[in-house]
Amino acid sequence: MSVLIYVELDNGYIKKTSLEAVAYGAKVAEKTGGQAVVLALGKAENAELEKAGKYGATKVLHGADAKLEHENSLAYADALVQAAAQEGSKVIILSKSGLGDAMAARAAAKLKAGIVSGVTALPETEGGFKVTRSIFTGKAFATTEIKSDIKVLVVRKNAVEIDEANLTGSNAAVEAFQPALRDSDFTASVLSVEKADSELSLTEAEIIVSGGRGMKGPEHWQPLIDLAKALGAATGCSKPVSDLDWRPHHEHIGQTGIKVAPALYIACGISGAIQHLAGVNGSKCIVVINKDPEAPFFKAADYGIVGDVFEILPKLTEAAKSLK
Repeated sequence: MSVLIYVELDNGYIKKTSLEAVAYGAKVAEKTGGQAVVLALGKAENAELEKAGKYGATKVLHGADAKLEHENSLAYADALVQAAAQEGSKVIILSKSGLGDAMAARAAAKLKAGIVSGVTALPETEGGFKVTRSIFTGKAFATTEIKSDIKVLVVRKNAVEIDEANLTGSNAAVEAFQPALRDSDFTASVLSVEKADSELSLTEAEIIVSGGRGMKGPEHWQPLIDLAKALGAATGCSKPVSDLDWRPHHEHIGQTGIKVAPALYIACGISGAIQHLAGVNGSKCIVVINKDPEAPFFKAADYGIVGDVFEILPKLTEAAKSLK
């Protein structure tokens, strides 16, 4: 029995969250006594796909049909189901994202499989198959038992620890995979793609520096950007900031924006409304900078700094530069 892991591609490269899913799937395969098989759809070089082996995969199925170049949850879900049938996979794993959620739901329906989204830890396989998942926007956890023959897991970022410096796996074998594509999956087609002009994706970033109305306007954003550059971080913002057009909407983090789970989240001048907290509570470490000691965000912070962001940010930037 194999474990099948779908990996998302971005400009021909495997997304970091998908590599985490591969590492998670490899550990599940160890528990179930199978092998970890990866499915990649779209354009990518073999050298890029082979590196999935370093995270525990034994082989990669690559669907390179030109029709699969642009993300299509209908066609991708069909391909995922066909790959699972070919490999005899009883556990299917995807990383949590807009595409991953859509594919997982469709594939689970086709396979009559149990599905759990927001998985945060490896399954318990003694006496059943139980997984822990995040509920109530990350405020609590639930243990769910999946009793179906085939199981679909949608894994949150940071579900497993990966030591990038000590990866021991070897390159995976890459095999061509040609799913039977249905015309009905392509009734709508992508004419063009316009991506946000940013150096780092918020969903992939290990460090995020985010600003709120306490930054006092778009003309005062440079100290925050300077810190982000010094740390190699992505920049984000609260909903009011994006609503005021201080920052582009693709930087909006929160329940109605992008949900993130970096290793480090630095909030600058953000009060900490519940909608924003729902988008960042997957972060490993939260640092809050605010001049109001009663700001709600401090209750969720691992570290808090009470003070003026315009005095603190330059000092943090200098400290970050000195460390490098």
